[in-house]
Formats: sequence, structure tokens, C-alpha cells
Amino acid sequence: MSDDGSKSVPPHYHGHRERLRQRFRDAGGGALADYELLELVLFLTVPRRDTKPLAKQLLKEFDGSFAELIAAPPERLRQIDGVSENTITALKVVEAAAQRLAQARVMGRSAISSWDALLDYCSARMARNPIEEFRVLFLDRKNILIADEAQARGTVDHAPVYPREVVKRALELGASALILVHNHPSGDPTPSRSDIAMTREIAAAARALRIEVHDHLVIGRGNHASFKALGLL
Repeated sequence: MSDDGSKSVPPHYHGHRERLRQRFRDAGGGALADYELLELVLFLTVPRRDTKPLAKQLLKEFDGSFAELIAAPPERLRQIDGVSENTITALKVVEAAAQRLAQARVMGRSAISSWDALLDYCSARMARNPIEEFRVLFLDRKNILIADEAQARGTVDHAPVYPREVVKRALELGASALILVHNHPSGDPTPSRSDIAMTREIAAAARALRIEVHDHLVIGRGNHASFKALGLL
């Protein structure tokens, strides 16, 4: 009831949250549009308010991409009206959970027989990183992935890599093979001349110690380049 005794009219989104939650429980995330899935996240941090406009605005800011949104740097998210620190935290938790799930699908398994899952993991981990990062996947003699470590982080177009350190770490872990991975923040995965030279240096250093470099993957936005497929390794 309102102050004048008249019956108050519930907001147009009355019951919307529970209906959306029920749809998710009944049919799963695949039955929801991206903005609806995002609304479920926003429910956790935006109480008693219609979250649909904010969900649609957030996706619009990132060209309709849910993945681009959750991977966005916090400082970029803070520029958007209506986004609180709690909302940013919730989005980054979703991103971390997605990366952990992708990692769980490859860690402790053969990298060669789980190649598609490996590419999905590398993309989830690195494709939207605003700076260049160089990672090494260490494999045992059965090509089981035993470790995934960042070896270098750099600028928007360069990450310093030291072949001696890569090989030294492989020996420490008892690795028999390596897969090199780095991202191009520009989105274009085409290997540069410096990428090719650095890869060949690492491969030569590893070969001297009977450690094989299976491939070097360059991760872009929605695509990748394989040194092996390109005949560069």
C-alpha cells in the first residue's frame, strides 16, 4: 500500500528474477541469451533493480561479446555507468572460473590427443590479454601436460623471453617436450620475425638436451597460428 492508502503497483520486472533463475535451473545456460546469463550475474551485486538495461548496455560496450566483457580490465569496466566494484569482482570471478574449467580439461592429459581442448584453454587464458604474455606448456615423455607457466609478460607488442631460462625450467620439471604459447594483443596471430627467431633459439637449446619443442602457438582474437602447421618449426 502507498502512503495515501491506494494499492501500490509492482514494478514491471516484479518476479522476473525468480522466473529467470527457474529457466536457468530447468534448461541450463544454453537456453538463455547472453544478456540473460549476464543478468544472473548482476542479480548477485545489484539488489532490487531491473538489471536488463545494464546487462544489455554492458554487452553493447563490448560489441555483444560476453567473453570480451568478462575479460575486460577492471579499469575499463569502471568507466561504465552503473558498474560497481562488487559487479567487477563478480565478472572477474566468472572469468577465473572459465579459465579453471578450461585448464581442468587439459592438465594431466595428453596434449596431443586433447589438442582442441588445449587450444580452447590457451584462448581462454590469453586471447584477450591487453599485454603480450609468453607461456610454456611442459610435457612428460608421454606428452602429458605436467605444468603451464608464464615465462614472461611484456608490453602491448613484446614480451622478453630467454631461451636459457625456458630450458632450465624444463630440466627442473623433468619435462621431455614443450609447447610454446604467446598472444598477440592486436588480435592478428601472424608470427613476427622476432617470434620466429626466438622460437628457433629455444628449439635449438632444447634439442641439445633432447627436449622436443612440439609447436609454438600464437593466440589472437578468435583465431591462432601454429608454427608447426606453417612449416616454421
